[in-house]
Amino acid sequence: MVSVLWFRRDLRLEDQKALAQAINSHSPVLCLFQFNEEQLSYPASRNQSSFVSSVLAFKETLKEKGIDLYMMHGDLITCFKQLYEELDNWTDIYFNYDDSGFGRLRDQKAAQFFRDKGIKIHAYQDHYIHGSQEIRSQSGDFYKVFTPYHKVWQSFPKEHPVSVDLSKGQWISLKTPVKVLKTIESLKNPAFNDVFTSQKGLEQLTRFIEEGLAQYHIDRDFPGKEGTSFLSPFLRIGAVGIRTVYHAVKQAPKSQGQAIFLKELAWRDFYNMIYMVNPDQKTMSIQKPFRQLEWDNHPDWFQAWKDGKTGYPIVDAAMLQLEQTGWMHNRLRMIVASFLIKDLMVDWRLGEEYFKEKLIDYDSASNIGGWQWAASTGTDAVPYFRIFNPVTQGKRFDESGDFIKIYLPMLENVSNKYIHEPWKMPKDVQGNVGCVIGKDYPYPIVDHSEQRKRAIAKYEQAKENAKKETEETN
Repeated sequence: MVSVLWFRRDLRLEDQKALAQAINSHSPVLCLFQFNEEQLSYPASRNQSSFVSSVLAFKETLKEKGIDLYMMHGDLITCFKQLYEELDNWTDIYFNYDDSGFGRLRDQKAAQFFRDKGIKIHAYQDHYIHGSQEIRSQSGDFYKVFTPYHKVWQSFPKEHPVSVDLSKGQWISLKTPVKVLKTIESLKNPAFNDVFTSQKGLEQLTRFIEEGLAQYHIDRDFPGKEGTSFLSPFLRIGAVGIRTVYHAVKQAPKSQGQAIFLKELAWRDFYNMIYMVNPDQKTMSIQKPFRQLEWDNHPDWFQAWKDGKTGYPIVDAAMLQLEQTGWMHNRLRMIVASFLIKDLMVDWRLGEEYFKEKLIDYDSASNIGGWQWAASTGTDAVPYFRIFNPVTQGKRFDESGDFIKIYLPMLENVSNKYIHEPWKMPKDVQGNVGCVIGKDYPYPIVDHSEQRKRAIAKYEQAKENAKKETEETN
């Protein structure tokens, strides 16, 4: 009897269900990581490069413990067929399953192979505090609105971190072919060096609890402050266990910051559940009336948004933060999404796909859920007539422009009076501060007030069209 432990987005040796259960099986275990060709992009995005680098770092961590991580690359089923031929008496497979998005389809495909070969499947819900099937209404339905979901979520008992004792494991070693290692190395982009490890993640968790948790409810909205947890890149790849995070935060002194952070973890579970219920939500708006929205999709505007050249400082600084760091502050994610969708009338799916390419903490369920929220097309989404004013948002959350000036140095000498509306600076003031609008920094590519009216009209037209369609059908 031989078992395979299939690592995916659970790159840690603590608080890990599949790992603990594989050890407890008392059978020899091969640790495996398979790079699925269906999920790879060429050239490598920052998202992919970060993930590959983190997997390779995890391989080294295992090696230090005397455990080999066997690596494969290519088509999923082809790789498993090859492994089945190489590994004598393979009887069991252990992994932490995905229950939404691409991961769910991959796991279903793999499970069919395992069943066909008589390999016993041991699969565990390990990525979320509560899995997508756990929390339902009294009638057994899935929630569509977060508030009642959250109320039930809070009352559910929470699992404690899982104990893992590596010394009790029996480990099989298979040497990864040099050719495969070289191929995996090539999946990285040398321009990006983001690596996330369990050690760094646990250190960040401790730092956040000690220095940021109590004020989280206030500081998290201000991009000029280090007010967020910055745990998302670690949770994305499973470098830190979600149960570890929950209980570490829960055990901290009670505060408003603690309550709000735990609520954010509930949102994470909620969006995973929504993705499971709506498996087509990456390409289809959940709210039917808005599936036929008329998008402008002006390519020059979309490019200006990506390049941080819209003429609205808070939007441009946010997009340059994304480009330069692979991360964006959560408040800014809402601002730039609203601007792209409702000021520029660019299809939300284009923005979601761009974030997928750039974000080092990309999580499909949360990212898609966030974009559908901003587009007013998702479940429990912002009303379509609520449109963020980029100037007002900038004044409210970056009053003195401290964050803006980090990423837009041409505006560093602009006063608070004009930092959020630099196009209003008189010509002599522009000369004095060394920032000529139209030369050093662009004029706004659109007029927010006019675009707001256009967006509302388009949404209302979509609703009217949907209503007529329904009436004609009936």
